[in-house]
Amino acid sequence: MTNTSMNEASSAGAKHVDAVVVGAGFAGLYMLLLLRDRLGLDVVGLEAADGIGGVWYWNRYPGARCDIASCDYSYSFSEELQQEWTWPEKYPAQPDILAYLEHVAERFDLKRSFQFDTRVIRADFDERSNRWRIETAHGTRFVAKYFIPATGVLSEGNVPEFKGRENFAGRNCFTGRWPKGGVDFSGKRVGIIGTGATAMQAIPIIAEQAAHLYVFQRTPSFGVPLQNEPMSAEEDRRIKAAYPRIRRAARESFGGLSLLEARPSALADSPAERRAHYESRYQAGGFSVWFGSYSDIFFDATANETAAEFVRQKIRERVKDPAVAALLCPRPGVTYGTKRQPCESGYFEAFNRDNVTLVDIHRAPIEEITPQGLRTADASYEFDYLIYATGFDAFTGALFRMNITGCQGLSLNKYWSAGPRSYLGIATSGFPNMFNITGPQSPSVFYNFPPGIEMHCEWIADCIRFMEAHGLARIDADAEHEEAWLRHIVELADATLMPKASSWYMGDNIPGKPRVFMFYLGGGQKYRALIDQEAANRYPGFNFVAEDTAQADASKG
Repeated sequence: MTNTSMNEASSAGAKHVDAVVVGAGFAGLYMLLLLRDRLGLDVVGLEAADGIGGVWYWNRYPGARCDIASCDYSYSFSEELQQEWTWPEKYPAQPDILAYLEHVAERFDLKRSFQFDTRVIRADFDERSNRWRIETAHGTRFVAKYFIPATGVLSEGNVPEFKGRENFAGRNCFTGRWPKGGVDFSGKRVGIIGTGATAMQAIPIIAEQAAHLYVFQRTPSFGVPLQNEPMSAEEDRRIKAAYPRIRRAARESFGGLSLLEARPSALADSPAERRAHYESRYQAGGFSVWFGSYSDIFFDATANETAAEFVRQKIRERVKDPAVAALLCPRPGVTYGTKRQPCESGYFEAFNRDNVTLVDIHRAPIEEITPQGLRTADASYEFDYLIYATGFDAFTGALFRMNITGCQGLSLNKYWSAGPRSYLGIATSGFPNMFNITGPQSPSVFYNFPPGIEMHCEWIADCIRFMEAHGLARIDADAEHEEAWLRHIVELADATLMPKASSWYMGDNIPGKPRVFMFYLGGGQKYRALIDQEAANRYPGFNFVAEDTAQADASKG
């Protein structure tokens, strides 16, 4: 069968729409709203889960909570929405974020345009018709002019292939796919692998329930208290009155957050001044030490070590057993903040409990999962539940799982085999009419997601409006501009300490994944100016094909 006849066969019985949006989290909901309600396009949303929420649908583990304040981690596109929704806490818990997204979906009647329990397994671009052909695991098919993955950066889980993993006789749990009904650990022996941000939220709560909790740590983390608290009625009124200022400050900031302003140099202050400043930020909580202490901790190793040692000392103060505290402290030379800084509530105090055991699997690695538990290089452990808090195949995992093919049969998985390539972090050369939201090589994880999502969705919607108004069939990122953007990403990253760290920012947590820096480090304000300029100049970094040209080419066969 020829390629043409295969494409025709794949279109038979398919639903033809203007656009397919994949994902029903913050990004998918807003993208669908813009395309359907503001542009008047025929849009379908596809979501693998049986409900909305994206990453907040799946991450229901104990203690799951956002590490960005609720007044920042929310939509800004509707003043009415901002005023009518009340957050119960300063930092929103997973159930409250899910309830918020349910409210948004109901308020804007978005669910009717989504198909749930629908996982995309293949997406191919047909150059003859300039249409995407999308297939789901159920066998349903769609043909769409625009294909917009809104699958998120942290949506594909990473569970290591430990020897004997399938032999465990107890119950396995993965934090990124937590059971909807929850898990009761009362009186049970529990093992948890991982001590990253997710584990640091879950461990204090599980420790209160379990008969005994074994924590298997390979790499300790620089955790800082979240300093969460209930949202008082007075604070809620103050935030709602100040929303114009809060949103403006966030838009003009580096990371899309209304945080305290950082001082320029840690080394310019005396040791006493520096400690007092770090202490004030530590007490402020959240990302205040990370983003709000000193700017040069991202660029100067000596300045960075002052922050690292401050956090280490805080860990030593909070953990009673000096030997346990030493294991929980990242060793000297490990940079602070070059991985995403975890925020915690009572994590380090959990190790003061008699029913919590910290196991160093850096010194004695896990050799095998056994029917009763697991065995390390020097001991065996038995438990009833085994929790994998082992993170995500970040940035590319969800995209690769969709088996996306662009022009001339080029697989996205193959094209990105040495690392992601894009122009502006939005589009990839050879994959026309496909837009990625807050994906690789955009500010992404170094920018607050809701405003970053709004920025991308609005840019994409404006670009599509431009195409429809000018009779354009195809938009494709220019290869030379893509190459220049890649060089720019590397240049920005290499000016900092961040590429020197081993982290999921670099793909280091996935065996065999290329080690490349994954996102734009120039800050949200500069990035917004770049993409706005691109649109104002009528998209010089893209190549277009007009509808009449495309139709003439198609008629030639």
